[in-house]
Amino acid sequence: MKNGSIRDLIEEVAKALVDLPDQVSVNEVDRETTTVLELRVAQQDLGKVIGKQGRTARAIRTILAASGMKLRRRFVLEILE
Repeated sequence: MKNGSIRDLIEEVAKALVDLPDQVSVNEVDRETTTVLELRVAQQDLGKVIGKQGRTARAIRTILAASGMKLRRRFVLEILE
């Protein structure tokens, strides 16, 4: 699994959660040992991606951490407004 497919995975998960999937975008910022994934959704869908007490966002970050172990790379999810 390459970084691009991780980006696609996060994009698909986010699109499944929101009311306006056409406004979901994931930007990938590569650094030395870390890849930052910047997730943007419509303002009204922000709560759906974050979830109650941040549970949904935490679950997505857990998937990224598990993928990162296999790829020997650290992934960071930033949810942008």
